[in-house]
Amino acid sequence: MDKLDGTDWRREGATIVRDLKCDDFLAAIAFVNRVAEAAESANHHPDILIHGFDRVRLTLSTHSTGGLTDKDFQLARTIDGL
Repeated sequence: MDKLDGTDWRREGATIVRDLKCDDFLAAIAFVNRVAEAAESANHHPDILIHGFDRVRLTLSTHSTGGLTDKDFQLARTIDGL
């Protein structure tokens, strides 16, 4: 996954995935809200899972193509900047 080398994203099949641990539930929700705003701006939406009250998993792929496109890598970089 050379486009995201040196990041916390990893490839899982036809997706890229990032897991984050937040300070608490409210911090996880606040982060998800920032991701939602970035995703809306990009018109590209990740799958988002909040689990264990303070953990967030983001999964990116382009559903219409059944795999990864530049949109996924661009949104991943945007999310990394949040």
